[in-house]
Amino acid sequence: MSDLKKNIIKIGKQAKGASLLLSKISSKQKNNAIEAMADNIINNKQAILDANKKDIDNALKSGLSESFIDRLKLDDDRINGIAITLRDIASFEDPIGKNLDSWSRPNGLDISRISTPLGVIGVIYESRPNVTADAGALCLKSGNAVILRGGTDSFFSSLEIHNCLINGLKVAGITEHAIQIIKDTNRDAVKLMLNGINKCIDVIVPRGGKNLVTEVEKEAKVPVFAHLEGICHIYVDKDADEEKTLNICTNAKMRRPGICGAVETILVHEEITKTFFKSLLSHLSNSGCEIRGCKQSVEFYENVIPASEDDWITEYLAPIVSIKIVSSLDDAIEHIEKYSSGHTESILTEDLDAAEKFQREIDSAIVMHNTSTQFADGGEFGLGGEIGISTGKFHARGPVGIDQLTSFKYVVKSDGQIRK
Repeated sequence: MSDLKKNIIKIGKQAKGASLLLSKISSKQKNNAIEAMADNIINNKQAILDANKKDIDNALKSGLSESFIDRLKLDDDRINGIAITLRDIASFEDPIGKNLDSWSRPNGLDISRISTPLGVIGVIYESRPNVTADAGALCLKSGNAVILRGGTDSFFSSLEIHNCLINGLKVAGITEHAIQIIKDTNRDAVKLMLNGINKCIDVIVPRGGKNLVTEVEKEAKVPVFAHLEGICHIYVDKDADEEKTLNICTNAKMRRPGICGAVETILVHEEITKTFFKSLLSHLSNSGCEIRGCKQSVEFYENVIPASEDDWITEYLAPIVSIKIVSSLDDAIEHIEKYSSGHTESILTEDLDAAEKFQREIDSAIVMHNTSTQFADGGEFGLGGEIGISTGKFHARGPVGIDQLTSFKYVVKSDGQIRK
């Protein structure tokens, strides 16, 4: 057996043992740990920035894209944001031990459904070092042990943040095995996690690009919370407000083009081509966005590049957007049903009936009205951060926060009843 495999098995056993302890500790103890983690993040800001600079320098030498580097980069504001998210998580009601429902049966049984931790969660992520803190705190709050495996591109940043989390656990008297990170960049470590580490891991959460998520979903021997791509759509209805449309579409694409909630395709009702369609194209282009449009849209603006069929199925994660003119709301819904990845879709309209129809018929994890798709985020939903966005339909869907990291058990009481 290789040294790597021995080490990963050891980590798995330690996590399993920690999960049994975490299910018994108090909310106060968990909150004290998370508050201490936030303090450590702020107090060690310069060390985190120094570690992040190493990762950024390596990324630049490797010629990685601007959007990738944006996801990787930390600064004062983003580090402060990590600490704020941790404090938000600490402030939430403990999701464990809650009575989700209860009822009595004619057979004399009193039944309750009580929330429980999932157990051990494996998180495999790439360029976002903040996932280290988000995942660690969310898992702790929900009574789960976690095994983290960050990408090589965020290696130094993730390790420095993990040190802050461990110090927080120590302050609260919680085992360090509650939040472990794999410090080996060998890809075989990922394979061992996907195999469940001898049944020590209960669920895997991948956070990264299409190649990573595809590999995880293909190879995992344990349940997976994942989204493959964030091909998000905005439909601009014939009754859309011009000012709202210009602001929302530009924000949804250009605020941070490299996140999974960035809009990739904008569908436009043909009636607005007579009014403010050209203004929309100009607004996007002037903000630095490359526009790839259908045959009709190319005629309206000289900077529009003809779109190919591949553009409707591409998650650009860059300042590029595809635009298509549609004849009706039904036409827009049909396009989304065909090309969406099930992540986030938004309709821009003042017609409440159209908005209701769109939100009822579109079967994505998040469906919005007059809202930028960049709000597709656990923190913005008030969930205190997220481990990721799940586009599956089993157990967790949408932002995966503390409540989505729980299961439940049935607690049954009676007065000596026997079944006839």
